[in-house]
Amino acid sequence: MPHFVIEGSANLKPRVDFKSLCEVIHKAILDSGLFERGAVRVRVLLSDDYAIADLDERNSFIDMSFRIGAGRSSEEKKRVGNAIMAVVKAELLDLFSEPHFALSLEVREIDPALSWKDNAMHARLRAGT
Repeated sequence: MPHFVIEGSANLKPRVDFKSLCEVIHKAILDSGLFERGAVRVRVLLSDDYAIADLDERNSFIDMSFRIGAGRSSEEKKRVGNAIMAVVKAELLDLFSEPHFALSLEVREIDPALSWKDNAMHARLRAGT
């Protein structure tokens, strides 16, 4: 049940193709071999209101949060985190050409005792329909 949330400043909307960003992250998650296709969710939340660093209006940020179920080793989590960060940095290369952008990623493991889920997509995707 990997949930990937991209939170960012709304001033990035004209500069970032967020649909493409979601798709490259989705692919990196699946390419890791650690997650089922029916479980992956990638979404974007943009904030109109924010205060960043020195309050320069050109400042922008993307903070990525990747919540995953228990059962993966630290090395596996690092490997998928590194792969995601690499594809995101490649997708956002232009933003690093100016000194006004911050990017972060955190991988968090969900406590299975405190997580409830029911996913009707798994049966369909496992059957190949």
